[in-house]
Amino acid sequence: MILLKPFVIATVVLASSLAMAEERHLFILSGQSNMQGLKEKTSVLPELERLLPGADIQHVKYARGGQPIRKWVKTWDQIAKKHKLTQQFNDPSEFYDTVLKQAKAKIAEGPFDSITFLWMQGERDAKTGLAAAYEESMKTLIASLRRDLKTPEMNFVIGRLCDHLTHDQWNAVRDAQVKVARDDPRGSWADTDDTNDKERNGKKWNDLHYTTAGYELFGRRLARQAVRLIQGEKPDPAGRPE
Repeated sequence: MILLKPFVIATVVLASSLAMAEERHLFILSGQSNMQGLKEKTSVLPELERLLPGADIQHVKYARGGQPIRKWVKTWDQIAKKHKLTQQFNDPSEFYDTVLKQAKAKIAEGPFDSITFLWMQGERDAKTGLAAAYEESMKTLIASLRRDLKTPEMNFVIGRLCDHLTHDQWNAVRDAQVKVARDDPRGSWADTDDTNDKERNGKKWNDLHYTTAGYELFGRRLARQAVRLIQGEKPDPAGRPE
C-alpha cells in the first residue's frame, strides 16, 4: 500500500477542485461573408483565451456569403408583411436549423456557464431593399435561439455593417443592429468602420470586406464585448472596446 504525504493529497484535491470548477463558455458564430472571412482561430479565440484564462472555450460556426437574414428566421415572410414589404419567399430558413443543430451538439457534451451568439450579417438585406424587416427579424432570431437552446440568458454581439455604402437602406440596417443590441441587457455590438480601409488605383475607399488586420481587430472586438457581458460589465457603447 502506498501512503501519500499530506501535502501531496492536498495538491491532488486542489487540482481536482480546480478542474471541476473550470468555467465553460460556448460561442456561436454565424452570418454572411464577413463572418465567413473571419479567421476566429487568429482573432476571436485567442482574445477569449486571454480574457478568460483557464476557461474551456468552445465554439461552432456556420456562415455563408451573400445570404439574407430570412435564411435564419422562419417567420420572415410574416415579419415582412407586417412592415409592408411585398416580397414573400417562403424560405425554409435552413441555416437556422444548421446553427441550432451545431449548438445543441456542443451543449450535449456538457453544460456551459454561458452561451454567446456572435453575428455578422445584413449586407444582403440592405442591398435588396429589405431593411424595414431587419430589426424585428434580428430580435426574432435571438429569441428563437434562446428558446430552442433553453438559454434565456444567452448573450449576443452584433457586428454592425461597415461604412462601405451610405444609402438609406444600408443605414437603416446599421441603425437596427445597434438598436437591437442597446435594447437588450444581454446584447452589444461591434464597430467595423475602421476595418475595411483599402486603396484602389491610388485612391482610398471603404471596401465591403475587411483587410487582414481589420478582420483580426473585428474578432477581438467581438470577444471583448462578449466577455464584458459574461462578466456582468457594460459593453463599450461605441462598439470599440479596448
